[in-house]
Amino acid sequence: MHKLIFALLLAGMPGTALAQAAYCSPPSQPARPEPELPSDKEPKRALPIGSYTLAISWSPQFCASAKGPQNSVQCGGRNGKFGFTLHGLWPDGYGKEWPQYCRPTDIVPRAVIRQNMCATPSAQLIQHEWAKHGTCMATKPELYFNLSRAFYESLRYPDMAALSRRKTLTAGQFAEAFAQANKGMKADMMRVTTTRDNMLSEVWLCMDRQLEFARCPAHQGGAPDSAYVKIAPGPNILNPRRPVPPPANPTKRPGLILDLDPNAQPPAEPRR
Repeated sequence: MHKLIFALLLAGMPGTALAQAAYCSPPSQPARPEPELPSDKEPKRALPIGSYTLAISWSPQFCASAKGPQNSVQCGGRNGKFGFTLHGLWPDGYGKEWPQYCRPTDIVPRAVIRQNMCATPSAQLIQHEWAKHGTCMATKPELYFNLSRAFYESLRYPDMAALSRRKTLTAGQFAEAFAQANKGMKADMMRVTTTRDNMLSEVWLCMDRQLEFARCPAHQGGAPDSAYVKIAPGPNILNPRRPVPPPANPTKRPGLILDLDPNAQPPAEPRR
């Protein structure tokens, strides 16, 4: 897995990621996001990282109800037509709480926002993911987004058009189809989330501390395997070709070191 990630990082620098889009043309001047700050409801939590979640969203469902200019890149049709988009790579804790808003942050540079808009087509969500989750993992936003985007680009997808035509489809059956599209993945390594009317919303892929896909903890949530799921029709997007094998020693290439600075990790849990 890690060799694949290095290869994806190599393929993804510089330029923008097309990923799960029928087409994507990010705006040359993305909107400047508002600051994302901790609050009484969403406080700073410096907790040790126990695992990770890679969250992807089914864009046709999001756009079915999204309104306003803040969603124009993802849903307006001028800048792209998307399937699954990257919600984010989230550090989890050892229980039901997770680290968040670990450090103060500035606005994500416009160049970094533009580079990631074909994966996460919302400048405000990019700012939110960096402030809430990325600051607990890396010292610079480009390091965090290069890593999360590399994992996102490594995913392959089942035939969503065929699944959307299924008259009966359960969350468990969808997870099995998704796992079969990804070598080494199992259905219990993900959680399928739905709207109140059982429409597919997101897929949460569970990862261990070594950033390998792993069985999800019981408290992760999601729809029960037996729950029926409906899928909003979306664009027909073929799986991209897998990247070329990585160079013999990719860490010697400038910019390819996964500098998830140990000093950027949340502090260790205090002794009691």
